[in-house]
Amino acid sequence: MKTEANFETIKQFARAYTYPPERVRVGCRGLIIRDNKVLLSWEERKDVYMSPGGGLEGNEALEECVIRELAEEAGFKVKVVKPFVKVKEYAYEVLWENNYFICEIEGECERHLTESEEYNKVKAVWVDIDEAITIFGDYQTKETDQASLYLREFTILKKLKKEI
Repeated sequence: MKTEANFETIKQFARAYTYPPERVRVGCRGLIIRDNKVLLSWEERKDVYMSPGGGLEGNEALEECVIRELAEEAGFKVKVVKPFVKVKEYAYEVLWENNYFICEIEGECERHLTESEEYNKVKAVWVDIDEAITIFGDYQTKETDQASLYLREFTILKKLKKEI
């Protein structure tokens, strides 16, 4: 299942960034819509939302990464429907390359959260897509790190809404 799928690529620059970046971090995020709601991860301790996903491990293919991350973080077995968008997000000294996939739920499984996710009380939540766009649309009022993340999610969800 090793493909570097057909992603539209969007570049995004945080308020503070180094160009060229000192390192690259590749991750994958899953987009699942059900009954006009989008699945999000919510860090209760920080009150921060984002699309579920995380970093590539070892020689993992992008699709394998998103499938693993949705199982670990959200407790869902999923299948990838299609690649959606790659966001190259320049923030500080890092290029965060987030590969978004549209996915479908095939079943449930046990979650396996990292220590950090446990500490931040990460929960999988269903949020009305318009409400999610409103939440992320408030990116300009956030601290620099969260502003960049929320701008990325805002851009992706607005684009996703046009597709559904």
